[in-house]
Amino acid sequence: MKKYETIDEYLDDLPEMEKEVSQIMRELFQDAAPDGTETISYNMPAIKIDGKVIAYFAPAKGHLGFYPTAEPIEHFKNELTNFETTKGTIKIPYNLPLPAGMIREIIEYRVNQIQNK
Repeated sequence: MKKYETIDEYLDDLPEMEKEVSQIMRELFQDAAPDGTETISYNMPAIKIDGKVIAYFAPAKGHLGFYPTAEPIEHFKNELTNFETTKGTIKIPYNLPLPAGMIREIIEYRVNQIQNK
């Protein structure tokens, strides 16, 4: 498996549809955490603040994986009923529009969580 150094490099290797969805997700991350720093962590695009990763994302077969850690998934569980979730993952099917408002809320929640610890 190729090791990525930058998000641009990561996105360049994706098929067109996954690249488009991932670029939108990247922009949502940047919008919700303007003071965040883009990074590659666990070979996935991520954003961090104060040295801590806020969330990751990665395209998979049939869905975009959004990894905001377990606590926000529990906190937002009522808003996530239309999505398959696991302890740390929200699976967003490609046949649905990205839930931009919810993604922003979860990222903002994670920023507050990190900055207030």
